[in-house]
Parts: sequence; C-alpha cells; structure tokens
Amino acid sequence: MSEPSDEQAAMQHYLVCGTEDCQKNGQFYCNACHRPLCEQCRDEHVVKNPDTKFHEIVLYRHRKQQLPVEKCKLHPTRNVDIFCKECKIPLCSKCSTMEEHQGHKFDDLEEIYAEKYALQQGEFSKIQKYFLPSAQSLKSYVEEDAIQIRKIMESIRTSMNAEAKSLKNLVDEVTSENIEHTHIMEKSLLEMLKSQETTYDDYIAYLEKMSDEFQEYLSDTNQKLLFSETLKIKTIPETTKPVLPVFTGGKFSKDDISKLLGNVNVPNTEPEKRKIQPMEAESTHMKSTEKQFKQTKEKSDMKQTLSLSSSVTKVKEYSVPGVENAFHVSVDKSGRLWVSDDIGNLVQTDIQGNQLQKIQTSGWEGYHTATQDGDLIYRDRGKKKIYRITPDKKITEFIKTGNGTALGVHSSLINGDILVGMKIDTEAKVTRYSKAGKEIQNIQRDIKGQGLYRYPSYITENINGDICTSDFNKHAVVVVNKSGQHMFSYTGQGSRFFPFGICTDVLGHILVCDGDSNTVHLLDQDGGFLFIILSQQGTTFPRGVCVDDENNLYVGQLFTKIVTMYKYLQ
Repeated sequence: MSEPSDEQAAMQHYLVCGTEDCQKNGQFYCNACHRPLCEQCRDEHVVKNPDTKFHEIVLYRHRKQQLPVEKCKLHPTRNVDIFCKECKIPLCSKCSTMEEHQGHKFDDLEEIYAEKYALQQGEFSKIQKYFLPSAQSLKSYVEEDAIQIRKIMESIRTSMNAEAKSLKNLVDEVTSENIEHTHIMEKSLLEMLKSQETTYDDYIAYLEKMSDEFQEYLSDTNQKLLFSETLKIKTIPETTKPVLPVFTGGKFSKDDISKLLGNVNVPNTEPEKRKIQPMEAESTHMKSTEKQFKQTKEKSDMKQTLSLSSSVTKVKEYSVPGVENAFHVSVDKSGRLWVSDDIGNLVQTDIQGNQLQKIQTSGWEGYHTATQDGDLIYRDRGKKKIYRITPDKKITEFIKTGNGTALGVHSSLINGDILVGMKIDTEAKVTRYSKAGKEIQNIQRDIKGQGLYRYPSYITENINGDICTSDFNKHAVVVVNKSGQHMFSYTGQGSRFFPFGICTDVLGHILVCDGDSNTVHLLDQDGGFLFIILSQQGTTFPRGVCVDDENNLYVGQLFTKIVTMYKYLQ
C-alpha cells in the first residue's frame, strides 16, 4: 500500500475502514457485513466482489444496528437470528427445521431488531429534541409568568399604598380645614359673648350710679324729694344665648372606603392555554429516522449531498498584516476575512490578504462575528460595549453589557440573533439579543440548577439551532438547544482538553480546536467524535476556525499570522 500524502496524514481517523490493513475514513457501512468501509473499499465491495455486490451499503450514520448475540437454548452452538411468525418466538436456524415449526413463516430477527431499534431511537429522539425541550420551554414560561405575577402584584401594592396615602392626605386636609373652621367659629362666638359682657358691665355701672342718686334723695332732710321727678330705671338689656355648635359625624362604612380606594380582582375570563409547538417537523424527522435502515446503496449513490472527503486538501494560505497571530477568524458573505490576535488587533483583509481596515479593541476570545447582512459585530471588553461595523466602515454602538464582561460573540445565520458569552463575577451565561440589540434570553443553568458555563469564550450555532459553546475553563464544548436545554458536553478524547475556536458546517458537524493536542476535532451533530480533521502535521497550533458559504474551512494559528484554507467536504 502506498504511503499517504501530507494531506491524508493530516487527517487522523477515529472511524477507520473495517477492511484489513486499510486505515482510511470508514464513512460508509455494510449492513450485511456490519463493518465500516472507506469509499474505495465500498466500490470494491459492491462492484468487484461478486459475493458481496448485492450487500446494502449506506452512510455510516444510517447504519443498521447489529443484532445482539444470543445463544439458542436448544442448540447452544447456534445464535438466535430468526423469528417464527406463527409461534411468535425467536429461534435459531436449526430450530426452524424442527417438526413443530414445519410450514411456519419466518422473519429475519435482525430486520425486526433494526426496525424496533429505529423506532425506539425515534421515540428517544422525540424526548430529547421535542418533548423535553418543549416541556422545559413551557416551564420557563411558567417561571416568567411567576416573575411577572410578582412584579404585577408588587406594582398593585404600590398603587394601593399610593391611593391610600392620597386618601389620607385628603382626610388630613379636610380635617385640618374643619378644625380651622372650629377656631373661627369659637372666636366669633366668644367675641359675641364678650360684647354681651361689656353691655352688662355698662348696665351694672348705670345701676350703681342710679343707686347713688336714689340714696342721695332718700337721705335729704329737706323737702327736695317732694318737688323732684321720680327717677326711672332703664330696663335690663336683652341678649341672646349663643347657638352651640354641634359636630355631625360622617356616615361611611368599610365598603364606602373600599369604593374610594378601589380593589383588586381577577377578570372573569377563560384562561388562555399555553401554546405547545406542534411536532409536525419532528414527526417528519422521526419518519425519516425510522426508514434509515431501509436505505439502499442505489439511493445513497443518487443522493446529491455533500459528504466528508477522505482527505483534507490545503487550498491556500493568507499572511494577515497588522496582527501578531491569528487567534480568531470570521469570514463575511463577500469572502473577506476578519482576523484578531490575542492582544486586541482586529484586521479585515480581502481575498488576496491585503489589509482593508484595522481596529484596536481588547481581548483574545472569539469576540467578533460576521452577520447575515454583511456587517461585523465585535465587542470591546474594556468599554463593556458591543459594536457593529457596516460594509461602508461605519462603526456604531450596538449593545451595552453593563456589569458583565462579554467574551465570545456569534451572529445567528438562522434568524440574525446575537449570542454573547458573558462573565459576571463568578457566574457565567450565554445571552441572546435580537438584531436590534434587545435582550431576549439568558442561558445559565441546567435542569438541575447547576451552572452550564465557567468561561464561554467561543460560540457558534448549528443548523438545528443548537448553541455550541467552547468553554476553556470547563475543558468542554457545552451544547444546548435553542430553548436553553442542555443536550450534551464534549470533553475531548484524551486526559486533557482545552477548547478554543469552534464552528459548524452545512452538514451539522461541529469543529473545535484543542489547545492541548493542537488539533481540530470533528464531531457529529449529537456530539459523537468522528475523527481528528487536522493534526499537527497539517496546521500548527490551531486556535480560530470558521467555514464560509463555499464550505471552505479557515484555520488561524497561534504563533503565526497565517490563516489557511482547506477543503474537507466533497
């Protein structure tokens, strides 16, 4: 066998071909032989070998599950591999020749097992991809409603206190006015009585004077009294008694006060049922899953889709001016690169590697991302802000991160949302913002309340909406679905794993740089490790990765300014 090329050596396989002495990528699978096959061995299997040309060859991920080995109780040297349809029991081939099974019809037990396995896998997938996320989403809605109820009730209590305070102020005001009025009434009445007192003082003085005159007349010894006029006494002045004020208490009840202050009640309307997303799309996916074991070689060959190539091909290299290294890479829809180093230099180049613009910011994580519209989103850790750069080089402030420190940033190619890894003191989370910069979701804990992240430094989104986060401090790639439900965590293939740059491709693969082995790992959509797509022989110290619209893989390196473009899909 000839020696592999440099590009082939750079691709170290995890799923190797099952043909003896063949070490190529076993991306196909023979359902009859139950072994993986590379592309070359697949062709030899069904074209050149007459004994196996009718074997069913499918993609590895569509393989039929092999029947578990179980020995026949009657014939211990035989495996149970057929099913008697009349007796409804599993048998070995020798049992089928026995007299009690004469004339019976039999099914291939492996076919039944594969079908049942696909059905159970489908049900399991429903739980993981529909029921559990939907229930978790509904639970989050309940929690949001509880928060809203608390806010509403607190607002109502504040309003009630304000209403009561307002009424109390009015009561105090009216009471104060009434009391002031009593003082005025009291003064007026006392002044009237004082006037009457003066009248009587004057009258008493008059009487005393008259009394003296009478005494004078009565004491004379002459006959003056006989010739004087009789003195007349003035009548006593009349006065009136004051009409005493009377207090009439207000007539009110508790109900009257309730009417004044208002009340709280729940409208007599029918509660609205929470919306549960239909499972139509998921059902379609499940039906497809249930039929995967029936896919034939002809259908697989006719299917015009991309697949993993048996080798990685280097297309070209860029030497990026203005940066110390290529720590993170983004590519926009025009094919222009944005490259940043670990000291805050952010540079845009054209497809020839010429510098178009340069920005000075701060940080070393995956802090910039190209959008659907051709803009670039980047964050400045020192200023605690996220900015947008339009194709005409206009820079505008986009989001303020407040107390949090923004780390990784990613723009969704599905809906344009912005995903931001955040670190706040000892807590970490991924926050989703709308295209307009409005905060709409926080992903922080799993279903058990445990923190999902420690340092979410690089973020990407898969074709199914899963959010894939490279967490350096947690030594893991943490994947949640679009509702924030934890799906899986990938912790590498060795004793240590230091994830850096991360991206996904059109087939749903997850590609992540490992700073310990200085390789790029390729995972399937569900977190299953496939193989090392780039080893140290291909690219030295890979740190940043991204995939463009033409399915080219860009890899940035730690100790050089080089960004290398590869082809790994065919």
